[in-house]
Amino acid sequence: MKKIIRLASKGDGVTEDGQFVPNSVPDDYISDDGKLEFGAHHIEPVCRHFSVCGGCRLQYADEEVYKNFLTDRIAEAFHQQALSAPVLKTAHLSPPYSRRRVALRAFKAGKKLTLGYNKTSSHQLVDIVECPLLDKNLFKAAMDLRSFLQKWLAPRSLAQIEMTLADQGIDCLLVMPFPETLEATEAITAFAAEKGFARLSIDQGYGVETRWESERVTVTLGAVPVALPAHAFLQATKDGEQTLVHMVKEAVGDARFVADLFSGLGTFALSFEKDKRVYAAEGMRDAVLALKQAAALAGKAVFVEHRDLFRRPLQKDELVRFECIILDPPRAGAKEQIANLAILPNGRIVYVSCNPATFARDAKTLLEAGWVLHWVKPVGQFPWSLHVEMVGLFTKM
Repeated sequence: MKKIIRLASKGDGVTEDGQFVPNSVPDDYISDDGKLEFGAHHIEPVCRHFSVCGGCRLQYADEEVYKNFLTDRIAEAFHQQALSAPVLKTAHLSPPYSRRRVALRAFKAGKKLTLGYNKTSSHQLVDIVECPLLDKNLFKAAMDLRSFLQKWLAPRSLAQIEMTLADQGIDCLLVMPFPETLEATEAITAFAAEKGFARLSIDQGYGVETRWESERVTVTLGAVPVALPAHAFLQATKDGEQTLVHMVKEAVGDARFVADLFSGLGTFALSFEKDKRVYAAEGMRDAVLALKQAAALAGKAVFVEHRDLFRRPLQKDELVRFECIILDPPRAGAKEQIANLAILPNGRIVYVSCNPATFARDAKTLLEAGWVLHWVKPVGQFPWSLHVEMVGLFTKM
């Protein structure tokens, strides 16, 4: 008998002698004949699609094991950079049925429509009938789409579906071929109105066309309604967003002059009180325009610049003006911007990341330049997945 002692980065259990055992968790045992015996931390998966759908990997792990897995992922990323593990706060987990945005696919073969996620390691689709990740209003909207797509998706055609739970309801974008007839146009309006969609848009490869929008679609960030552009980035759960905002505000502390780099729609920039002055830089033009308008209407002291921080990172003479700098880059990290931050003589950096590998890489650059990493807070917005977000506080005196 061999005991499972930890989870590897891809979610497989690992024995003390290094054997990888799929679908196992710490305190499970693997017998000599390969039979898995469950321990106290092994629980029953909550979704009937588990093991077929590629969306969730660790539904059989209890909360204690899953939290440890998320913190271990960050520690391992630091180990890969030949760094000691940072001080890791207890991981925060968003609850089931809390995800407010989703990407699905639909395929029509003959009269059969399949709508759902990809199967594990496959381009084939799982026809979902439940999803314990999604907010129930979001899941209902996905199921409502079945009848519409059944009629209007051409045979042997694929539809990409992006949906977000906005302030006014469901914002839905369908990337698919669509007939340019009066009947089809009227059908979109009738369907969206009947099902209570906030907005329904079509993209046939030539850009997004809004076909139905009952009122301006917004998402509230820091108590400020912000216009929601198509394809705009939004934290996956409101719960996760609130946790990230709380940790960022705690790390920023009493700093009054703050930079928010890769600011998006203003998740952090709009969360501060009016006594702080915030410079926000973002490369996506639609997000810049939405944030500018929202900040102006709310009377927030936020100056927004349309700036590609990969091609044109802020330079030292621009950065020294700020008491605290927030970073929230995409998965690729902020290598170009970090190089200029590292050479600052002092300051405070709050780094929000969705990728342990690039976070650890960028942390190494800062640490080698004399910065100190005080703590990292893991945040699990994607229950049962391998994905982890984090906030880290760096200072240099």
